[in-house]
Amino acid sequence: MTYDLKGLTLAERILSVRSGRRVKAGDLVVVPVDQVMVVDSIAPSVIRLLKEELAGEIRYPERVSFVIDHVAPAANVEVATTQKQVREFAREHQINLFDVGRGICHQVLIEERLAQPGWVVVGSDSHSTIYGAVGAFGTGMGATDIALAVASGRTWFRVPETVRILFKGSRPAGVTAKDIALEVVRVLTADGATYASIEYHGTETFSLSERMTLANLAVEAGAKVGLVPTVGEALGAYEVPDWLAVDEASYETTVEIDLSGLRPSLSVPFFVDNVHPVENHLGVPVDQVFVGTCTNGRLDDLRAVAAILEGRRVAERTRLLIIPASSTVLEQAVADGTVATLLAAGAVFGTPGCGPCMGRHMGVLAPGEVCVSTSNRNFMGRMGSPEAKIFLASPEVAAASALAGAIALPETPSFGGDR
Repeated sequence: MTYDLKGLTLAERILSVRSGRRVKAGDLVVVPVDQVMVVDSIAPSVIRLLKEELAGEIRYPERVSFVIDHVAPAANVEVATTQKQVREFAREHQINLFDVGRGICHQVLIEERLAQPGWVVVGSDSHSTIYGAVGAFGTGMGATDIALAVASGRTWFRVPETVRILFKGSRPAGVTAKDIALEVVRVLTADGATYASIEYHGTETFSLSERMTLANLAVEAGAKVGLVPTVGEALGAYEVPDWLAVDEASYETTVEIDLSGLRPSLSVPFFVDNVHPVENHLGVPVDQVFVGTCTNGRLDDLRAVAAILEGRRVAERTRLLIIPASSTVLEQAVADGTVATLLAAGAVFGTPGCGPCMGRHMGVLAPGEVCVSTSNRNFMGRMGSPEAKIFLASPEVAAASALAGAIALPETPSFGGDR
């Protein structure tokens, strides 16, 4: 490296190193891609483009992963047919294939170490910003750009401006990473960071799972990428390059958020940035509680729900659907007794994957139903009927709501704590 990275943001640093020259916000760059992730719902379009427009070229098959997670298991013959095509293509071209039950694409790639600090990772899912949790430039793309990345092993970007989020203070008991992430979206608004890189500072004590929640929701403020600095114990198992170290940089803007002033929150229908304290909506009857997705379907999330439900039962008229983010999460939750506790409380488990998050299967909502979900979007019709309502919440608030049969807070704020 013969160029100076001093004064650059994390996004500028990564794209400078990957392009081989110092770049800054607004520059255009062509960079090699370290991993391309393709989900089952988009894979048929990518395959068609590769065959019909790109001469079947796949430059680095070892850098490509197909994941069957969005409608897994297949919900009908049409979906089953396309998934068969995906499996056959992946095996023919020696592409990584993670089949039904392995889990959600983002969780799986991080578990499989297919996202690393300083890498460029692109995916055919908008929440590919989650790879910023490990210091990777992760972003979502459409089928055409994904197909080009698969074929050439490269892609292009306009280097994004950076919005720095600076967390100050200690979060009170009961305030989780989900509450913090929703507060960021509320402050920035749904389009307040359009095509920007969000850098989350003051996160040294955040766990990897908590960082994933932050980076995951970056796209809900319009961000191109969400990057968490690679400091603290959470990334101790990763090899972090020296050039990715946090340094003073020139940011488009800095937003300070005092964690000590936050309370458990809800994203209220029908917009993710429509965020309010939970107490403003206490008592709203709930038909379904959904715990899962790439936002909050990890082991710590399931354990938080189990701690609240232990020895108790879900309300009679409320369904509690739990879908672990991966087979690894499920295995760990079985091994430590979390699954047994949740089953005893009346929870119903689904195959690791996306479940009803995008409204295709496994728990879609009927007209007039209300769902408290740990997912990332509550748009009209997102999980089924456009006449249903989705409240986004932390796993703890979801658990309390399942017990009460209505939107509720845990009786004692024993979760969370100052960090």
